[in-house]
Amino acid sequence: MRLVSIASGSSGNCIYVGSDTTHILVDAGISNKRIQQGLNEIGLKGSELTGIVITHEHSDHTKGLGVLARKYGVPIYGTRETLDEISKQKYLGEYPRELFHAVSPDVDFCVGDLEVKPFSIDHDASNPVAYRIQHGHKSVAVATDMGHYDQYIIEHLQGLDALLLESNHDVNMLQAGPYPYYLKRRILGDHGHLSNENAGRLLCCILHENLKKILLGHLSKENNYEELAYETVRLEITEGDNPFKASDFSISVAKRDQMSEIITI
Repeated sequence: MRLVSIASGSSGNCIYVGSDTTHILVDAGISNKRIQQGLNEIGLKGSELTGIVITHEHSDHTKGLGVLARKYGVPIYGTRETLDEISKQKYLGEYPRELFHAVSPDVDFCVGDLEVKPFSIDHDASNPVAYRIQHGHKSVAVATDMGHYDQYIIEHLQGLDALLLESNHDVNMLQAGPYPYYLKRRILGDHGHLSNENAGRLLCCILHENLKKILLGHLSKENNYEELAYETVRLEITEGDNPFKASDFSISVAKRDQMSEIITI
């Protein structure tokens, strides 16, 4: 099983998860050209995609969807509300709506030999979800665009082998930054985005000794930077109420314009 971030950030998100025979994208929020380049770097072509699972309808998660659908006829999975919103997005152009497959939070489904487990997140979108993806006894998750976390989220992120987790903003940078007040309130709210500190605190609740890789993703271009996210999360882990130190884990930051390393489970 492999996990690779092709792009992750407030300007576009596309994560690859696959086995030897099944190849899934979690979101397609960058251009088709960049998606193709990313797939090529891991030895794949767009025509080999088995499915695309969409977390929610915002353009930084759907931008490349229309071209992929037209070119390859790839099945597209999302909640019914998410798919309804996507179908209204004129910039995606025309593509066959029969490619849409509605899924429900907490109802598992299979794509090839991967078991996909959608679970609800709080974000200002129509019934958004994050995804846990399992192959045999191995599992990874992609969890971004969460205004906050609770026991439900913690339970769905237990026992993972690898995780891409949102570490969107530094609270002080956001509060002192140029964003208008309403946008700051939205990002900081319960249906906004997870801060560096909260990403670290959430990790403290789910760390275990077999967690092989943590990728911090969906960083804001204006209200965060890689070193700050990395160091803040590490500090929360090391000083948090858990038996681990940050140095016990492989932690890195997923970039908005470069691929991550290939994480093989």
